[in-house]
Amino acid sequence: MIKIKNLHANIDGKEILKGIDLEVKAGEVHAIMGPNGSGKSTLANVLAGNENFEVTEGEVIYEGKELLEMDPDVRAREGVFLAFQYPIEIPGITNATFLKTALNEIRKHKGEEEITAKGFLDLMKQKASILGMDPAMISRAVNVGFSGGEKKKNEIFQMLMLNPKLALLDETDSGLDIDALKVVSEGVNAFRNDKNAVLLVTHYQRLLNYIVPDYVHVLYKGRIIKSGGKDLALELEEKGYDWIKDEQLETESA
Repeated sequence: MIKIKNLHANIDGKEILKGIDLEVKAGEVHAIMGPNGSGKSTLANVLAGNENFEVTEGEVIYEGKELLEMDPDVRAREGVFLAFQYPIEIPGITNATFLKTALNEIRKHKGEEEITAKGFLDLMKQKASILGMDPAMISRAVNVGFSGGEKKKNEIFQMLMLNPKLALLDETDSGLDIDALKVVSEGVNAFRNDKNAVLLVTHYQRLLNYIVPDYVHVLYKGRIIKSGGKDLALELEEKGYDWIKDEQLETESA
């Protein structure tokens, strides 16, 4: 689905990504872990098209097309979705209006007719029930007055409604208590199928108890230095990141 080759990116002249190579196939969930400042969120934002970051080298092939040549809105229409680490508030626009507009833009991009009012209402009810969302949240302005957990739940609700091909989840577990974590994880697991893919950025192994990844990658100083299965996340939880840093230093000095 997406193949990243030698991706370099900086912000304000400071290089953050220093040669990322990664391939994510349809049906897979990949978890990106690593210490603070390693480039995890930068990777998600670059793929989504955040214009604060400058790509200086490399390519990203998404569904056979060069993703980096697409504007952010085109990437969204093509099925790339970013759940923000810090979801933004949009005063004056209800969740329902926001989602119906976004969904119809995606349908228009695909050459499909706009969704009917009844079809949209039925879809909202179905997806909201997966997350146990209070129906009142749907009629409120996007994220305005929401708690941190409600904002994260709302991001997953948006993902379920828009049904992207590639979901980039940037620290979706940040600030969640255990109950909210379980609900959000149920939403991600309900989303998973053999036609989409998830790139999950997280600090902690606890999320991976509920969303079991196919692959875990450790990002350190802008590069992926180790990859493995879920057991790698358990090892990180037990040992921290220092042992991998030491392993990387030994490799570089060899």
